[in-house]
Amino acid sequence: MNANHMETASSAAPCVMVIFGATGDLTKRKLIPALLNLAQESILPRQFAIVGFAVNDLDTDSFRKTLGQEMPDFAPDPIDLKMWDDLSQRIYFVKGDFEDPAAYERLKQQIDEAAEAHHTGGNKFFYLAVAPRFFAPIVNRLGAAGLTKQEDDHWTRVIIEKPFGHDLESARQLNCNLKKTLTEKQIYRIDHYLGKETVQNIIMFRFGNSMFEPVWNRNYIDYIEITAAETLGVENRAAFYEETGALRDMVANHMLQLLTLTAMEPPIAFDSDAVREQKVQVLRSIHPMTKDQVAARTIRGQYGPGTIDGEPVQGYRQEEGVNPNSNTETYVAVEFHVNNWRWAGVPFYVRAGKRLSRPLTEVAVHFKRTPQALFSQRPEDVHHNVVALRIQPNEGISLTFGAKTPGQHMRASIVTMDFSYRDTFGAATPVAYETLLLDAMRGDATLFTRRDEVESEWRIITPIEEAWAQLPPPRFANYAAGSEGPPEADELIQYDRHRWRPLEDKDGWRL
Repeated sequence: MNANHMETASSAAPCVMVIFGATGDLTKRKLIPALLNLAQESILPRQFAIVGFAVNDLDTDSFRKTLGQEMPDFAPDPIDLKMWDDLSQRIYFVKGDFEDPAAYERLKQQIDEAAEAHHTGGNKFFYLAVAPRFFAPIVNRLGAAGLTKQEDDHWTRVIIEKPFGHDLESARQLNCNLKKTLTEKQIYRIDHYLGKETVQNIIMFRFGNSMFEPVWNRNYIDYIEITAAETLGVENRAAFYEETGALRDMVANHMLQLLTLTAMEPPIAFDSDAVREQKVQVLRSIHPMTKDQVAARTIRGQYGPGTIDGEPVQGYRQEEGVNPNSNTETYVAVEFHVNNWRWAGVPFYVRAGKRLSRPLTEVAVHFKRTPQALFSQRPEDVHHNVVALRIQPNEGISLTFGAKTPGQHMRASIVTMDFSYRDTFGAATPVAYETLLLDAMRGDATLFTRRDEVESEWRIITPIEEAWAQLPPPRFANYAAGSEGPPEADELIQYDRHRWRPLEDKDGWRL
């Protein structure tokens, strides 16, 4: 994708990684498995160590043992036991409260000992796998303990998980608090969607293929839809989800990131500043909606009881920890407009929802129909050409177009050409966290979001939340679990024969 991504693994510098919230789900499910995979692929630097930091009553030995017991359940590939033994010997643990200055002194001592034992050269990065309320306090404590200083060409970086605030004001406040201790170049705001191979491939597909780049504009494209559908419910995240909802959880980051990559202008180079600058320009081109526009261009949904994979499931309001009268949306559809020269008049339809009929994340680009129905009896029979970039599952790209049906009559049928990453390259795409952790070690911030990027996203989302607070909520629940979502979402997109691509295969219309 850029020069750094094409370099060898040796470009990852020696360092110590400190994980705050080291006993949480993210660590055992994503971070340690990703590091183990990098080690098994001989990509992780030999001069590398991990320090876990949490309030739990553990020490280094018990922390290593616990992770060793958990890895078979969460590692994506079979574990090389010799490699795990080697990696586990580079894992340490510090018990401490996030607000306790003395704990940071113990942490500093452990980092120094690990750095000396594993020759990491003074480089370090902190991964904040914690609740957002701890972001600023942890960074402040790190600064007070002298752990954020960069001296003698050694670097210090901080990776922060989403959400980056809950509205524009809180995002600005968080950024201001972080900047009291860190420079912008030290802050890596992580969105794991950007680490997915097929998300990165959007840029390669657009700007690396002369058959598509010239037609990627309003002259040829009718509309674009971006979908993130899940069959899962809220699982054990009810408390978080009740305060967040689908708009903040998905659209405010993941979905807008997909939109920017789809709509951005070509950067002058594939480096972090150039790519992120073009993404910000897209966000700045999306005007905040008025209350009336929100009412016309957004749809909220909440799942009720239904069936997933033949099994009955309960509705959102029946989930444990959810208010039985909750008006939190589990589905959202929004019509965005990018008001610039390239995209004037082209709607971007974004939808995200839980408990839908099929898990699917994709960007579908619908090209304009031909002006005459030469091969159809009725104009409405003329179909779009569609380029679909599948993010998950079955990562790949498909192209839908018309071809003559065999026989004596000139009739068109819809056919699909399909590219699958697994079928073509013979292996699964890299796990997103592997890519992002490696980039953090390399100092490549291309796939991380910048301060103005985060604030530009909230500048778009906050007026929608504020308008919803004033508008009467829909009568929830308004779609059944296992369905395609609320019927109102179909009405949102039914303009000039626009329609959502069905989540389920219907008459061969979708692979």
